[in-house]
Amino acid sequence: MLIESKDRISEHQLIIQKLRNEIEKVMIGQKDVIDQLIWAVLGKGHALLEGVPGLGKTLLVRTLAQAIDLSFHRIQFTPDLMPADIIGTNILQMNEEGQRALQFQKGPIFAHVVLADEINRATPKTQSALLESMQESTVSLGGVTYPLPSPFFVLATQNPLENEGTYPLPEAQMDRFLLKIEVPFPNENELKEIIIRHSSTANTSVQKVANGEQITAIQETIQEILVAEPVIDYAVKLLLATHSSKSEVASIRQFVRVGSGPRGLQAMIALAKVRAFIDGRYNISFADINAVMLPALRHRILLNFEAEANGINPDHLLNEIIEAFKNEK
Repeated sequence: MLIESKDRISEHQLIIQKLRNEIEKVMIGQKDVIDQLIWAVLGKGHALLEGVPGLGKTLLVRTLAQAIDLSFHRIQFTPDLMPADIIGTNILQMNEEGQRALQFQKGPIFAHVVLADEINRATPKTQSALLESMQESTVSLGGVTYPLPSPFFVLATQNPLENEGTYPLPEAQMDRFLLKIEVPFPNENELKEIIIRHSSTANTSVQKVANGEQITAIQETIQEILVAEPVIDYAVKLLLATHSSKSEVASIRQFVRVGSGPRGLQAMIALAKVRAFIDGRYNISFADINAVMLPALRHRILLNFEAEANGINPDHLLNEIIEAFKNEK
């Protein structure tokens, strides 16, 4: 089917390139971050962006929503935010006949693109209000289930440095994110360009290059990307290597408390399909699996105290796994 619809594929790839170009109008540098955010959108998943304040995480998500003709809501997470502030609540109102009835007042979760800003500042009770939405794309209240718009993405941000007044995301919620994007600090040239651009009076406007129907069509096309059994076997080996009880990598046995679950494997395959499609290929490769492993699994493995005491991070361990298996493809 893919070969028979090359014109459609070329059109989809052109849309993706236009989307990247529009985001790059506003975001300086951060090429890998932009690519990974696009992976999340085309992979039908949610993304967690982590970086220190001032790196443009909120701007990046807002720009993405502007470039796609989709509704956008921003939720600022704070310790006093309640679940009803996110999903909505039933309000007692009087109808035209003078009778009182409960009417559902939708919350900001009812949008195509939802920015959960500083998500770790809200209490676990409030964070859990997103669980059903992220997994099922629905909201249940008072025995009634309400569908969310399609496509639907939760793009959350958090600050890795500040711990005071924050509540770490539970493992179950972290697992709902298709990938975790590390937003690095800009280099010298990028910092200079940021100052020059923001000092200019010119207004950088973002054009809409796609709509929800086009994004959905691209997602469906990507599902047709072929996955060979040896590639699946390789991805399974990488996933199992994150478990200390099954890993042959010494550092994993020493520093990892809990490895990734099955959703990690699903995430690697989904993201590898997106990467292959953007690259113009109709099947995923071992290189695709290696390229997506870090964003797909870095938030799905839990380190022990010894790792934290020694400054070991998940990326370091995942790179060791890739290195250990590079000759077994």
